[in-house]
Amino acid sequence: MSYISEVIEATALKNPGEPEFMQTVKEVLESLAPAIEQNEALYRKHCILERLVEPDRQIIFRVPWTDDKGVNHVNRGFRVQFNNAIGPYKGGLRFQPNVNLSVMKFLGFEQTFKNSLTSLPMGGGKGGSDFDPAGKSDSEVMRFCYSFMNELYRHIGADTDVPAGDMGVGAREIGYLFGAYKKIKGNYENGVLTGKGLSFGGSLIRPEATGFGATYFFNEVLAHQGETIKGKTFCLSGFGNVAWGAALKITQLGGKVLTLSGPDGFILDEDGVSGEKIDYMLEMRASGRNKVQDYADKYGCKFFAGKKPWGNVKADVYMPCAMQNEIRIEDAKEMVKIGVKYLNEVSNMPTTNEALAYLQANGVLVAPSKAVNAGGVAVSGLEMSQNSERLAWSAAEVDAKLQGIMKGIHKQITDALDAYGMDYNLVAGANLAGFKKVADAMIAQGLY
Repeated sequence: MSYISEVIEATALKNPGEPEFMQTVKEVLESLAPAIEQNEALYRKHCILERLVEPDRQIIFRVPWTDDKGVNHVNRGFRVQFNNAIGPYKGGLRFQPNVNLSVMKFLGFEQTFKNSLTSLPMGGGKGGSDFDPAGKSDSEVMRFCYSFMNELYRHIGADTDVPAGDMGVGAREIGYLFGAYKKIKGNYENGVLTGKGLSFGGSLIRPEATGFGATYFFNEVLAHQGETIKGKTFCLSGFGNVAWGAALKITQLGGKVLTLSGPDGFILDEDGVSGEKIDYMLEMRASGRNKVQDYADKYGCKFFAGKKPWGNVKADVYMPCAMQNEIRIEDAKEMVKIGVKYLNEVSNMPTTNEALAYLQANGVLVAPSKAVNAGGVAVSGLEMSQNSERLAWSAAEVDAKLQGIMKGIHKQITDALDAYGMDYNLVAGANLAGFKKVADAMIAQGLY
């Protein structure tokens, strides 16, 4: 049995009932075969793969809070600190009902590689709660955030672990979390969280960063293929900050966005999501209704209740911007049938392993999420730099740095593929490039 197979099998035995985590471990480790084969003795000696798949620590805690009617509730909080070989743990907080330990572990594992690709000194971590902020009042969210931070504060810090926002955690939640941390600690440590408001240490273009970065990365992919975004059609899922930023940048570069989606279904706007329609996405997000049908009602376009755009709408590029496992094998088969050329994964692990393998085997070029959506954490890293140096860069300065980082990620991937004599397989290349920096640091620092 190969070293990779041994570690996958042992990890599965240690993590029963954690399908999201094991799906990611299997996909990543199998793609590392070229690197492992070249240096197997070294990596075995230092237990690199065994250490890589085992989080440094997994923190689970209860979060009691009281709603506006005086009813008490208890949710579960998580923080998985996965790997800090190249910097303090860095990764978002997610508030959603489907949050569990398996989800947090797969996101933290992915974050380790993603952060490595940015070339910024950040390790990997992830956290959150099964609390659902949708439909909650500001007072309820504030009480929850204060209770959540009452435990989390023990485990975070500017040089230890720097959380940010993720799904369900926007400017409101980050503000309350920072306020709670400041009150508990009695210090103004604005480097402990990123995604903060501009009035207390936040960075310009942070809300747009993931969508902008995803588009900049895909622009590099197209340039490698001798193509451009101009004139291409795009299917997006979601309608939050990530999809909003992507739609804004795609239209600026001459592409057309055809779809958005929500828990209730998806819309098809054949005229394109552009101009004031993109601005309306922010209103939809702020409304708390979480219904994409509002867009169809306002602009008179088609709405497909209970469905996803994948395989149902012909477009040049698919960009899932919502959540994990959006695209399954049945979707992948329909995508191939209708001639989708590119899958640009913006959300974390939006494609199942089976669907990913099918798409790649049938000629769809897949740009993986750990590279594509690194723009968000990259700008979080830039926020950390601004906080530590008491700087406030302009939007143009941050945007230019973001473009440079995404261009650099693409180059790291192509360099890794060239080094191993591989074709233009971005999924494998991203894993190989991210792995090398982390593994080298782990070896240099000894067994700890």
